[in-house]
Amino acid sequence: MSEKSEQQRLSVFKTYKLYVGGKFPRSESGRVYEVTDSKGKWLANAPQSSRKDARDAVVAARKAFGGWSGATAYNRGQILYRIAEMLEGRRDQFTREVADAEGLSKAKAAAVVDAAIDRWVWYAGWTDKIAQVVGGANPVAGPYFNLSSPEPTGVVTVLAPQDSSFLGLISVVAPAIATGNTVIVIASEKSPLPALSLGEVLATSDLPGGVVNILSGATAEIATPLAAHQDVNAIDLAGADDVLAKDLEIAAADNLKRVLRPQPVDYTETPGIDRLTAFLETKTVWHPTGSLGAGGSSY
Repeated sequence: MSEKSEQQRLSVFKTYKLYVGGKFPRSESGRVYEVTDSKGKWLANAPQSSRKDARDAVVAARKAFGGWSGATAYNRGQILYRIAEMLEGRRDQFTREVADAEGLSKAKAAAVVDAAIDRWVWYAGWTDKIAQVVGGANPVAGPYFNLSSPEPTGVVTVLAPQDSSFLGLISVVAPAIATGNTVIVIASEKSPLPALSLGEVLATSDLPGGVVNILSGATAEIATPLAAHQDVNAIDLAGADDVLAKDLEIAAADNLKRVLRPQPVDYTETPGIDRLTAFLETKTVWHPTGSLGAGGSSY
């Protein structure tokens, strides 16, 4: 190729799309909005999701819930670890997107991406261990087994943090799916590109379609119908301001959704298991010990 033809070549701009049900639709409304870097430079046009996109995401999440929650915890851990492997392979891409989104140097952005991948691995390791921490046998006065075990809440709407476009995103998505929930993620309104790129990683991993659904656009516009949706079981308000959070809490009360209220979080700190337990229910089973044989012995 001659030097002249190289100079005439046009760059291929990336088209970002939503991630719903394992596929990459454009917003049904056809709308997009401009995403800029920390200095106001145009980066891309991101899909501006509508209420219909939100409803479609709920349908996909509900459809995927049975298979994902029914998978063994060990298998979920394997799948999450595979996603971490693929994130590692795209490290340079995410470093560039985080640097643009958050106005960080390449070195600082790389450190954020490394922390996010490590966070994903950390939660992957908890999938088959959390039940041992929050479940177990309960002492009761009677001839019974009394066993408590954690179960996923169901379909969870997650408002991703606005200012932590990747580490914060991973910190709220990974624990929700690690425990067997399926999620609808509303990406950071001003910095949605790392979240939309995460969808590309999930699509080519072993994660079943619909377990994670990613929407971009105006946070309030997307979150409002999801907070009121009767088939959404819980909502994480991490990315909502005080006014929006109050409105969404009121809407969520209609079907008694579990609500995780926004709170100051340093996503660089070790997260603990609070977000793992936030969207778990506890099932307790009583069972008579019974008799083992004619000798009268029992459990």
